[in-house]
Amino acid sequence: MSERLQPGDTAPAFTLPDADGKEVSLASHQGRKVIVYFYPAALTPGCTKQACDFTDNLQLLADAGYDVIGVSPDKPEKLAKFREQESLKVTLVGDPSKEVLAAYGAFGEKKLYGKTVTGVIRSTIVIDEHGKVERAFYNVKATGHVAKIIKDLAI
Repeated sequence: MSERLQPGDTAPAFTLPDADGKEVSLASHQGRKVIVYFYPAALTPGCTKQACDFTDNLQLLADAGYDVIGVSPDKPEKLAKFREQESLKVTLVGDPSKEVLAAYGAFGEKKLYGKTVTGVIRSTIVIDEHGKVERAFYNVKATGHVAKIIKDLAI
């Protein structure tokens, strides 16, 4: 089970391929706040709802100084299909090795339909402009979560 991040922790650095195969790194967002959200799989109902919610609120979040990056274990080709099919504007990156997911505490044991399984734990980490964890939300719901973040961050 990976360790969960706590407010004040340094956010683990990462560089992952986006839907176009271009590298996206946390370091390139230095000086801006970043919302990194982890989801199990592109092109699934819950993950689609969550990605669409982030896309719908992207301008509001950007105006408040936040960039948004979605991370899943999917390969860039699947992320591109997801982006096109759902008209997503949020940056999506793939972590097939699951190393970044684990580093953020977003991969491990979870309950799924009453069974304990190992997989992606739907999580959202808010990182400040200095690379420190501001907030860490684990086992979040796909629907209504973006509205909760906006409320919690007083945006």
